[in-house]
Order: sequence, then structure tokens, then C-alpha cells
Amino acid sequence: MDQHIAEAVGRPDLVRLDDRLVCLRFETMKAVSALAAVRHLLDTGAVRRGDTLLDSSSGIYAYALALACHRYGMRCHIVGSATVDRTLGVQLAVLGATLERMEPCDDLKLDQKRRVERIHEILAEHPEYHWMRQYHDDVHYLGYRAVADRIRGAVGDGPLTLVGGVGSGASTGALARYLRAAPGGSADVELVGVQPYGSVTFGAEHVGDPEIIIAGIGSSIPFGNVAHELYDTLHWISFDAALAGGVDLLRRHAVFAGLSAGAGYLAARHERGRAPDRTVVFVAADTGHRYVDSVYARHREAVPVEGLVPREVTAAAELSLPWSRMRWNRRPDPRGVRACG
Repeated sequence: MDQHIAEAVGRPDLVRLDDRLVCLRFETMKAVSALAAVRHLLDTGAVRRGDTLLDSSSGIYAYALALACHRYGMRCHIVGSATVDRTLGVQLAVLGATLERMEPCDDLKLDQKRRVERIHEILAEHPEYHWMRQYHDDVHYLGYRAVADRIRGAVGDGPLTLVGGVGSGASTGALARYLRAAPGGSADVELVGVQPYGSVTFGAEHVGDPEIIIAGIGSSIPFGNVAHELYDTLHWISFDAALAGGVDLLRRHAVFAGLSAGAGYLAARHERGRAPDRTVVFVAADTGHRYVDSVYARHREAVPVEGLVPREVTAAAELSLPWSRMRWNRRPDPRGVRACG
């Protein structure tokens, strides 16, 4: 029996969509990393019960950290973007978290920069606060070991392709690392990362999406805990293509998931078609409730996924909308940004 709701909402379901396509479905994926990170910090004495944990978030991590703080008797302070909606804001308030919501900003890079600047201001005022640094600290990898074990137990030891948003690197990167290192398991694990156009992580900042940067799978600023050398293949997927994927995932398989899951589903279908000997598991990081108006209410606009095919490219300079695919071959970050170890 779970001792706290955070443990339940962070535990994924594995749903077989067909013989070689599996959905790793979370209610709130970042609860996995937040719980394990806070527990580790307490166990190592880096923080004590009653301390204040601080971080920036556009929404999902705020909820995850608030749950972890509630679980372990900590205080929670979030510098949130304007995308933190009323429903989440009310939950944070009742959970006892402090939310500082930034003013609306059309420029994602500026929004992230302003939030980081505010973090430093708060730390100057309260040096006793602990900054969780979800985008830069490898402590956020820890929670995914149990998830990797669950995947292997469900799909067996055969060749496996894992597909999911790159984001901060702490989900897909951690899962691939643990799957490849599992004792007695198969090292034949391909990692396919999904990115939005406009993300700097793998060099797509020069290509803009006329809609939005898909939250959670990309970034307009460098992230320190993305281990580029873990990724075999990358897909850049536009909002419109991800919308089509999300609608098809719900219509065909009854899985109601977020926009990043729609993008991952598209990439996973394509990778499955390329490798008939491999099982493909894709990550659905959250439910679709946040996207009812922006995605699912527009379901009549969704194009059939069968007509969507990625453009194969060999360099970031060749990227183009709505969908591009490139072999990365586990190369390090060309910018030389240190990845977590």
C-alpha cells in the first residue's frame, strides 16, 4: 500500500497498443524524480525536514515538488511561469506551497531567464533555501531506476527502443542509462529523443514553430543534465504534428495524454516500422487535461497520422517543419556543455 498519494500518481502504467508498441503512461511523471530527489537529499543530510525547497517551473514540476514536500514535511517555493493555470495554482496553495507567478511573456527564453534571475534573488534573501535545480542536477535521475526495472519486467530482455521527450534529460536519459546497465539484461537499448522546433538542446533554435514550443520536451536555454551521448536518434516534431499524434492516440487507443505524448507516439510508430525485430516503448508523461482547449478541442483539424512522415536529415541546418529525423549516434554535446554523470 502506498504511504502517500505522490507514490501513486508517479507510478506508470504499461499499456500494450499492439504487438510491438507499448505506452509508458504516467499521471504525473516528474513526481518520480521529485520524490526520489527529496528523499536522497534528506538521507544524505543535504536538507532537513522543515527546510524550504526552491525551484522554477512552468507547471508539472511545481506540482511534483509540492507533492514531494508534502510527503516529507518540507516547505516548497515555486517561481512559476504564466502557464501555471488556476487549477494547479489552487492545488499548490492548498498543499502549502508558495507560488510566485511571473508576468506573461511571449518570449520563452526571456521567461526562463527572468525566472532564473528571480531564483537568484530569492537565494540572496534566503541562503538557507535549497535550490532543486531540476534542469542541472543529476539527483533527478535517481527515481527512474524502478521505472526501468518495471519496463524490463514487462517487455522482457529483447531488443528495445525507448522513445520520449528529451526535456531536462532526467527521464529518457535516466531510463536508458538504467536499462542499459541492468544486471542480466540486454544492452541492446536504443534511445530516441523527441524535441520541439526552437529548442537549443540539439541545435534547433534557428527553426521556429508558428504555434508553440511543446512544454517539457525542449528548452530555449542550455540544460546541464542532458547527456547527449545517450541518444541514438532524434525527432523534431511541430505542434500541428504532435496534435495529430495526440488525437490519434486517443481515438485509436483511448489513451488521453499530453501533447508531448502525441509527439512521442508519432516517433514511436515510425521507429517501430523501421525495426520489425524491436519492441518500442514511448513515454506519455502526463494526462491530456491541460490540453483540452489547445489540442483536443481542435481534433477536427488533426491530419491523419498515416500521411505524416519525417524528413531525414544529417545536420541541424537541414531541419524543417513539420517533422525531421536525424541519427545522433550517441555523440557528445557539440557545445561542450557538461552533462551530468
